[in-house]
Amino acid sequence: MTTDGDALGATEKEIMHATHRALVNSGYAELSISLIADELDKAKSTIYHYYDSKDDLLIRFLRFTVDRFEATINTTIGDHPKEDLHHIITTLLPCQLTEEKRQLHSVLVTLSPQALDQEVFREQFTEIDIRLTAIIEKTVRRGIEADVFRDVDPTHMAEHILAMIKGTMYSRLTTNREAATGAAKASLFSYIDSHLIS
Repeated sequence: MTTDGDALGATEKEIMHATHRALVNSGYAELSISLIADELDKAKSTIYHYYDSKDDLLIRFLRFTVDRFEATINTTIGDHPKEDLHHIITTLLPCQLTEEKRQLHSVLVTLSPQALDQEVFREQFTEIDIRLTAIIEKTVRRGIEADVFRDVDPTHMAEHILAMIKGTMYSRLTTNREAATGAAKASLFSYIDSHLIS
């Protein structure tokens, strides 16, 4: 079985993308290994070669999704903490969602209710928050050390920023309040300017 830190082979990557398509098209409740196999255009045995069950596959899929998120964010980080923080927020909350990003965000929202009563899913969503918070916290810490940011508590600042991002992301995907995303981003940037910028 695939474990944390293992590099995915070509077939497993195909399974991940097929899982993505099946989840977007059918939702968690209707999702099955058969549907994923149909998207993959291979026999179910191909999937069972790597994963014991649907939830086993989805746990790995969550890790795969988070890796994609993290890679997207890390490509925007350079040597300027203020600009880097802006890039992180804009990457997670773009003005316009591409279809790929909308699907990526939708997958996380679709799977998140499973964390309410399934510990394995809760662990994965905890890991998502830890990884995203660490990226923001590291950026804030660099800004403090460079005298670009005020001497705030980097952990508290990172948690606040992530909470605003997640709330806005959820609202964007579950309501028709399109203007609210822009207003929330403006509020977040205003908060950063008043509480963080030296």
